[in-house]
Amino acid sequence: MSGPTYSLTELVRESRLGGAGTEATDRAIPRISLRDFENRREEVTEELWSAATRIGFFQLVDHGIDLSEVDAAFAAAEAFFALPDEVKARWALPKGRNAGWEKLSQVRPSTGTVDQKESFQVTRPRMAGLWPDDDELPGFRQTLLALERRCWELAVRVLSCFADRLGFPRDFFTTAHDPAAPTYQSTLRLLHYLPLSPELAGAPGIWRAGAHTDFDCLTLLFQRTGQDGLQLLPGREADGERWTPVPAAADAITCNIGDMLMRWSDDQLASTFHRVRLPAAGEYLGPRYSLAFFAQANEDVVISSPSGRYPDITARDYLLQRIQANYGG
Repeated sequence: MSGPTYSLTELVRESRLGGAGTEATDRAIPRISLRDFENRREEVTEELWSAATRIGFFQLVDHGIDLSEVDAAFAAAEAFFALPDEVKARWALPKGRNAGWEKLSQVRPSTGTVDQKESFQVTRPRMAGLWPDDDELPGFRQTLLALERRCWELAVRVLSCFADRLGFPRDFFTTAHDPAAPTYQSTLRLLHYLPLSPELAGAPGIWRAGAHTDFDCLTLLFQRTGQDGLQLLPGREADGERWTPVPAAADAITCNIGDMLMRWSDDQLASTFHRVRLPAAGEYLGPRYSLAFFAQANEDVVISSPSGRYPDITARDYLLQRIQANYGG
């Protein structure tokens, strides 16, 4: 029996990539400092472009987001996920809305199995009825909206560098991700990868997050030191499946290029496959938390490939197709 068919090239590629592969430790993830950004813009742009075209991943340091803000958001996430499932279900993610709580419901085209995680998505214009009250989780909403705004500011700063190199107006991506518009659909996602029993450690065919590329323009990922598992697979064809571990370090924001930006750049910028593997025997089996910000162009923005390599598509339709492929429509 044949598997599902997809109209998007990105999904066809993803559906062919579910094997275990091997781990490669001979590749370093570039660390890029944003210190004194305005005076070093040209230098930083060159470093970002080099990393984004070679492997599609890099880590930002001296990025300007205070670690206390990040720690507060992690604490808010842990408090939310500690609630009973029947309570969290009051803020369940409606299909196609990309806001709210979901658990054990995302099935990657690459694996066909459920990711071992739960998440809570914050998409500003879509949050009606999806916020816990302050008496349930004091400061939850304010803490997350504050970090979301800081992530947006950092994302559009990085994207302005790519706009320079692509020959777009410097504010091209800032306008495309306008948070004041009702069509804004960038998302802050709280992630809780579930703890594992010892017998599941390293179990084949099960993933905390199966192999995928991101839907967006740019992802900012906050990890906690010691909670490893993220791996990337450089190379657009993914030959050989040599997966490189991405170190989890609290002082760095791990960033990757998404499919929207790859389309806008005519494939110059690499949207790289990545996944979160299960811990192996003898490794930490407890819960794993991360925070991800997805800079996704506003719904009505048209993603256009300059050379015509990809057909024009609105960011709304693009995101909807990707969500449907991961959540069964």
